[in-house]
Amino acid sequence: MKDIVARLPGCDFIYLGDNARAPYGNRSFDTVHRYTLQAVQWFFEQGCPLVVLACNTASAKALRTIQQQDLPRLAPDRRVLGVIRPTTEVVGNYSLSGQLGLLATTGTVASDSYAIELEKFFPEVTLYQEACPMWVPLIENNEHLKPGADYFIQQHISRLLARQPRIDTILLACTHYPLLEEKIKTFLPKGVRLITQGPLVAEGLADYLYRHPEMDARISKNGRRLFFTTDDPIDFQHRSAIFFGQPVEAQKVELA
Repeated sequence: MKDIVARLPGCDFIYLGDNARAPYGNRSFDTVHRYTLQAVQWFFEQGCPLVVLACNTASAKALRTIQQQDLPRLAPDRRVLGVIRPTTEVVGNYSLSGQLGLLATTGTVASDSYAIELEKFFPEVTLYQEACPMWVPLIENNEHLKPGADYFIQQHISRLLARQPRIDTILLACTHYPLLEEKIKTFLPKGVRLITQGPLVAEGLADYLYRHPEMDARISKNGRRLFFTTDDPIDFQHRSAIFFGQPVEAQKVELA
């Protein structure tokens, strides 16, 4: 959201963090779909015509089913977008060797969504994926900048590069991982580029609205931001300020 707001500052945004049930990374496809659909329906109830699943796991495990099966039945005039498609449309351009690395949650890697989508836009690029199940818990518990996190970061980077030493670009395919960006860079060989997807998703959304002026016209533009969480709002406000870069005020909601 930080990158999207920076790209589209005039739009109104409602943010919902399902903190009571996060992280989604190791949950089953059915569970992620159920949780994600509940959140999408909540957004629709707030009057949102367009919802962005700002989570790679939800985008990988739930988006297609929601788009193809749920929307036609529940809200055919609304739209739900993910973060994988706008990322894979451009990320291949960053690799000169054609060898691309991906660091993500177990669920995102297991879905193979990035490999499937990347093949459509950059069939000449080979993708190597590495699941990092410990990274989100480290960040969620504010342990990510401490020395104990180094072991888990170095372990997964070493595994990834051991499978293909010619990897010259690595994508952080989880919205938590940018908080590890500077620490990750210390373990990367010279010449390996690290990509965070926030700016790519923000640019992709701006392009979507440009190509769909009928949707752009339905989005209110008063520069408002509202934040909601399914868990303790005080804890959420503390954590979200780390990600968003400025203080936020949140309200608690129940999803069912």
